[in-house]
Amino acid sequence: MVFDYTGPGIRRSIEDSLQRLGIDSLDIVFVHDISSDNKLLPTPWQEQFKIATAGVFPELTRMREEGLIKGWGIGVNTPEPILRILEVADPDVCLLASQYSLIDHKNALNNIFPVVRQKNASLVIGSSLNAGFISGSPRYNYGKDSYKIPAAYIEKRRRLREVAANHGVDLRTAALQFSAAPDVAAALVVGASTEHQILEDFTSMQTEIPAEFWAELKSQNLIEQNAPTPAEVTLSSRKTTG
Repeated sequence: MVFDYTGPGIRRSIEDSLQRLGIDSLDIVFVHDISSDNKLLPTPWQEQFKIATAGVFPELTRMREEGLIKGWGIGVNTPEPILRILEVADPDVCLLASQYSLIDHKNALNNIFPVVRQKNASLVIGSSLNAGFISGSPRYNYGKDSYKIPAAYIEKRRRLREVAANHGVDLRTAALQFSAAPDVAAALVVGASTEHQILEDFTSMQTEIPAEFWAELKSQNLIEQNAPTPAEVTLSSRKTTG
């Protein structure tokens, strides 16, 4: 895999993609994995980020102004690059790949969301299910050590399941709706390998979850007190439209 953050390469790549697809523009372009967990970068990620700041980032802004793309951002597993890009460039949307779920959301909620909101940007939330962990998978997120799951996460999943069972709620459905609830969340990336799983995702997003379920999660400190929930978002929407 080659990572070229200098600028000219991204324009050629996008123009080639437009030609192959037979379309005039792309909706979103993500600069992929320019972060500390990417061990394939030729130099430390901070050096690559500096190259991108002078190269690919302004080039993507120019292409957005030209109409070749409608928006751009970065797609990363760690929060620091998102905070940094919001300081040095003007991305529209970033993919926060593994930082906001029922299991782990405090850092994103308190440190990333306010900056994204201030910069009038948005986020695509990935790993709402922590690579299937919330649904029962024997791994947590991705990578060669994903099977080494911290005991605290396993215990938290057990407690989440218990509350969900008490309210007749499907925990997977709750996890998807939780990750979609923040005002900065533009979309979710949910892995699916079959048509049935896609239909399940759609159904989950249409299912109404009782407000009491979310209230109990907060009362048991299973989610942060300031974490937005679908029940609160719905209530706010009703007040606005009413």
